Amino acid sequence: QVQLTESGGGVVQAGGSLRLSCAPSGLTLRNYHMGWFRQAPGKEREFVAVSSRPGSGGKAFYEEFVQGRFTISRDNAEKMVYLQMNNLKPEDTAVYYCAASQVALSGIRQSEMYRAWGQGTQVTVSS
Repeated sequence: QVQLTESGGGVVQAGGSLRLSCAPSGLTLRNYHMGWFRQAPGKEREFVAVSSRPGSGGKAFYEEFVQGRFTISRDNAEKMVYLQMNNLKPEDTAVYYCAASQVALSGIRQSEMYRAWGQGTQVTVSS
């Protein structure tokens, strides 16, 4: 059974940094695209970033609003996925979710293409 466990959320002041971690189990990490999504209160879940599987190029893709501030990375040997978040803004406040997908690259920004999700970790950025 696939299970994703996020950690690393918390409360930080605007301009600060956090690193989120995702520990997958029950899957072979290198066979999956690993994405981060977020959901703020009253809003729909939105794409943040994805690390494509090595077989599909192993590249990172970001939503425009985090470009240059967030960095996604993966350690296939250690079976971990990370989201380094720098220069955080109050509008980054949300529950952040790790997710796994095996679809074609064209679908990796769409939440419905992800088959497995973590429970989420809260990130709160104060102004």
